[in-house]
Amino acid sequence: MTDTPAGTGKRIELTIRALILGCLLAAVFTAANTYLGLKVGLTFASAIPAAVISMALLRAFRGSTIWENMTVQTVASVGGAMSSIIFVLPGLVMIGWWMDFPFWESVMICILGGVLGVTFSIPLRRTLVVQGGLPYPEGVAAAEVLKVGSPGAEQTEEAVRENRSGLFVVIGGAIASAFFGFLAAARVFAAETAAFLRLPAALGGGATGVGFSMQFALLGAGHLIGLAVGLTQLFGLVLAWLIFVPILTSPEFAAWAAAHGLPSVAASVPADAGAEGLAMTVWAREVRFIGAGVIGVAALWTLAKLAKPLVAGLASAVSAQSRRAHGETLELTEQDIPIKIVGLLSIAALVGIAVLLAVVAQGTALAGSAPLLVIGGLVYVMVIGFAVAAICGYMAGLIGSSNSPVSGVGILAIIIASLLMLGVLAVAGVPADPSVIAFALIVTAIVFAVAVIANDNLQDLKTGQLVEATPWRQQTALLVGVVAGALVIPFVLDMMNQAFGFEGGPPAIVQGSQTLAAPQATLISALAKGVISGDLRWDLIGIGAVVGVLVIILDVVLRRTTNDKIKLPPLAAGIGVYLPAAVTTMLVVGAVCGWLYDRAVKSTRYADVARHMGVLLASGLIVGESLFGVFTAAVIVSAKNEAPFALLPADSGWPAMWAGLIAFAVLTYALYAWVRRRAAKV
Repeated sequence: MTDTPAGTGKRIELTIRALILGCLLAAVFTAANTYLGLKVGLTFASAIPAAVISMALLRAFRGSTIWENMTVQTVASVGGAMSSIIFVLPGLVMIGWWMDFPFWESVMICILGGVLGVTFSIPLRRTLVVQGGLPYPEGVAAAEVLKVGSPGAEQTEEAVRENRSGLFVVIGGAIASAFFGFLAAARVFAAETAAFLRLPAALGGGATGVGFSMQFALLGAGHLIGLAVGLTQLFGLVLAWLIFVPILTSPEFAAWAAAHGLPSVAASVPADAGAEGLAMTVWAREVRFIGAGVIGVAALWTLAKLAKPLVAGLASAVSAQSRRAHGETLELTEQDIPIKIVGLLSIAALVGIAVLLAVVAQGTALAGSAPLLVIGGLVYVMVIGFAVAAICGYMAGLIGSSNSPVSGVGILAIIIASLLMLGVLAVAGVPADPSVIAFALIVTAIVFAVAVIANDNLQDLKTGQLVEATPWRQQTALLVGVVAGALVIPFVLDMMNQAFGFEGGPPAIVQGSQTLAAPQATLISALAKGVISGDLRWDLIGIGAVVGVLVIILDVVLRRTTNDKIKLPPLAAGIGVYLPAAVTTMLVVGAVCGWLYDRAVKSTRYADVARHMGVLLASGLIVGESLFGVFTAAVIVSAKNEAPFALLPADSGWPAMWAGLIAFAVLTYALYAWVRRRAAKV
């Protein structure tokens, strides 16, 4: 370790230069994650690439330490995590409540929820981070990167070379993925390959399809989620596209539904829509709600498993504060922000939320019930917010921040919020209108901000524990990161909204193109409208819940019989059902590629270095393509040109698709081979 030993004296840790650099990186990773989330419904953990970039840049300053690098990484990663708020916020445009994303209202939703995410996660640190025995894969990996690459007496020449090579890998991966994205935007080849077909009458006569989205951001995300989660998502994909879609699109099912007075989306699809139109409509309007049921049950299962550690965590936090209050001096590495300050910050955030909710209710049908709604909203945020902070923190420790159940939390939160709004409507006699749905979405967005920040915070705090950082300084950096990320999100959302648009929102500049997928926001807004209007397909959610229970049972059996060697994470299965097929397929491909790469280097002398380099390559692939996507949106908006980089006319035929597949495969192999060679030279 460097400079002053943990627990003694003053050391370089929470510095102005570290906060500034962290905020700049937070802006970059927030923009990248916002784009990725809107396009495919996924975000990535930015802790490791942020640590690598920080170490390379702070090396130019005299006296930089591992703890200062820890501060940069903390600010940057939490800023990037804040982008997950886009899983809810676009819903306000989809229901027509917003035409754009009002800056201050959007920022305050993010900041107020984010601050509560930090304060709610502080009491959980001892149980979930120090005493929990959880693996925290991303937090441990980030700590290893910091230990290897930060300046200090223990650093070897080999560590210096690894740090330098790691930076080149991140940059190289980013350039490669951005260049591929440019070629796709230039229409040199297609960026997605898909095929849909009608099944023969012997198999029911329904429709189905398969697709590959040739996006290096997805390949990188698949590498990071790992083989177990990737294959479980493949299991969900099989459920969706080989079972549910073919059954729900079959003529026999449509006839059976009509005979029993049940709704059937397939019956309303025009005959000339073709196999693609039929399959995609049924998947979007029926199958995804089955996925929502799977995810909801999985999230409840997680909460049930957390009850005991949650109680222990609170008891531990109270005990530590009591010892401190009685004059006992805690070690530097055990000093959280004092509980009184945590309480004041929480109260300030709750007051801000009360004002925000009151402003939203004014001038609407809810104005007369504003006091009741504000009080109910605050209670909801405190109770549900703390519960989801614990759920996401635990899952971040178990399977990593990128795989934590924020999607399932959002689904549960909006259903509960919408049901509570129905109760308020019944008591106050308020008619159901868009303001009711908007209020439920805003409350859910705040809870969601709590969830995503707690999800990332505990991962960062694990990294801090391993490098002996000071918790209260790190928690201060977390608060700075919340603000940095919140200030970027409205700008990116507005650019994407103007360039591509959201379903149900104002028309976009890119005429005739598919609107932004934003799968979680689409689903969450549909759930809110369905609950409040009374036409939610509870039957589909119920089917998903049954499937979720079966998946949970299968997961428990597999874990017990194989000693945890084979797993079937229920949340991953649900995500595989409701993400677009082309997205899930490429995530699975990325997971398999990452597994093959790790297996190929496992027996080499440079295995550990090569695995770290693989993670850095995956992160670079995500950052490069995502930033190019944000840049493309900005150019589209400023130039009012839907295809500013097009060099060739649009071609969606198979020649363009084959060209894209071949180029993608060749470049993927070349990148992994390049990274392996670099690792061997360290």
